[in-house]
Amino acid sequence: MYIKNAIKHFKLITHHKWLVFKLCCKIGEPWRGFMHDWSKYSPTEFFESVKYYQGTHSPTVECKRINGYSNAWLHHKGRNKHHAEYWFDEAAPQKNAIMPYKYAAEMICDKIAAGMAYEGKNFTKEYELQYWKKEKEIINVNEHIAEFVTDILTQIAEKGVNPVLNKKNLKATYKKYCE
Repeated sequence: MYIKNAIKHFKLITHHKWLVFKLCCKIGEPWRGFMHDWSKYSPTEFFESVKYYQGTHSPTVECKRINGYSNAWLHHKGRNKHHAEYWFDEAAPQKNAIMPYKYAAEMICDKIAAGMAYEGKNFTKEYELQYWKKEKEIINVNEHIAEFVTDILTQIAEKGVNPVLNKKNLKATYKKYCE
């Protein structure tokens, strides 16, 4: 079981990384795409994810459901600046900092690629907006970044990924909410 899950999980995260890389290239951030989620191959993240692998959603969600927390998630969010949780600091005057553009853009690509990887042929242009509407209610995210993400995902739901995901549109939308 674990060997089978290890192979499936490796394929899934590698496919996800490839999708993020392609999307990041579309928006003019190839380096962010290349650097995306290397920590998922670390023992802390990989082995826990193999143990809780389902193939339909993140293994960290399954681990948190069963144990109340996930070491893999704690490790991951502390090393990957494209996660809103990385920018949350309870002791800071502004608890939720505004994520710099390059990481906010990578976050958009990550969200879309995750939907594509997990949903496969069932992925629709509306999928990620529906997922985001639930997610944003339970995570700590800067309100300006939340507005940026909502706007981009709404555009994608209306027009599709290709017309929306480009450097000019993402930068203009980020500037509208975050600068």
